[in-house]
Amino acid sequence: MLNLLVFALPLLLGLVHAAPAPSQDLERVGIVGGKEAPRNKWPWQVSLRLHRFQYWMHICGGSLIHPQWVLTAAHCVGPGTADPAGLRVQLREQHLYYQDRLLAVSRIIPHPNYYTVENGADIALLELEDPVSISSHVQLVTLPPASETFPPGTSCWVTGWGNLGNKKPLPPPYPLQQVKVPIVENSLCDTEYHTGLYTGDNVRIVRDDMMCAGNRKKDSCQGDSGGPLVCKVNGTWLQAGVVSWGEGCAQPNRPGIYTRVTHYLHWIRQYVPKEP
Repeated sequence: MLNLLVFALPLLLGLVHAAPAPSQDLERVGIVGGKEAPRNKWPWQVSLRLHRFQYWMHICGGSLIHPQWVLTAAHCVGPGTADPAGLRVQLREQHLYYQDRLLAVSRIIPHPNYYTVENGADIALLELEDPVSISSHVQLVTLPPASETFPPGTSCWVTGWGNLGNKKPLPPPYPLQQVKVPIVENSLCDTEYHTGLYTGDNVRIVRDDMMCAGNRKKDSCQGDSGGPLVCKVNGTWLQAGVVSWGEGCAQPNRPGIYTRVTHYLHWIRQYVPKEP
C-alpha cells in the first residue's frame, strides 16, 4: 500500500509548492473509527490503480457515476494531464488485489482550476475505454440536485481502503472500510481549522466548494482520497463530496474536508451525459 500523505497546511502558512506534482502534504487516504463494509453495500466504489514496481497499486478511491465515467479527486491524477495508459480502474471489490479485473482508462480530466487541494477544485473525471455492465454488484451513485445542502444531521458515510489511523495501514486482506461521519457546517469547520493557526480569521480555509465531515473518533485518513462521501436523502444515496484533504486523521478541530459535488455539477455535465 502506498503511504501518500503527511498532513500540514503549507500554503496557509506561507509556503508554496514548487513542483507541479500533486501535494503530498494534505490529501487523504483511509478510514478511522470504521469497520468492514458489508459485501452488498457501496456498489459504486472503485479503486484507482497506478502501475508501480511491476504492480497495479491502489492510490485512490473513486465512484462510478455513469457506466463509462468515474468521479475522483484531481490530486489523485493531476494537476495537468496524466497518461491514461498508466492508470486502471477496479470496480467494487471487497478485498484489494484478490479478484482484480482492471479496466483501461481512455481520458483523464482534472478540473482546470485545480493546483493544490487547499485552493479547491479538487475534482476529476475518468472516462473508461468501454462502458461497464450495471448489476447488483456494480451500480451508479446518484449525483445530488444543485439545491441540496447536506445540513448537519444528514446521514452520511465515507468508504475506502486507506489507513486506519496515522501511520496505521489497512492490513491484508485489505477489506473495504466504511464509517458514518457527522457533517460539520462550513463556517464552524473554518473556525475550527483556524484554531492553533496564525493566518488571521479573515483567511478562508474552508471554501464554498468544500464541505466538512468527521470528528475525533470518525474520519477519513491516508488511501481514501478521491472516494465518495454519500448521504441518504429521502431514501436515496447521493454523493455529497469527494474525499480531498485535512490536517491529520481524526484530530481535534480538524474535520475531514471534501470537495462539494453540487458546486461542480455544471462542469461534470459538460462531459458526463445523464442516464436515461
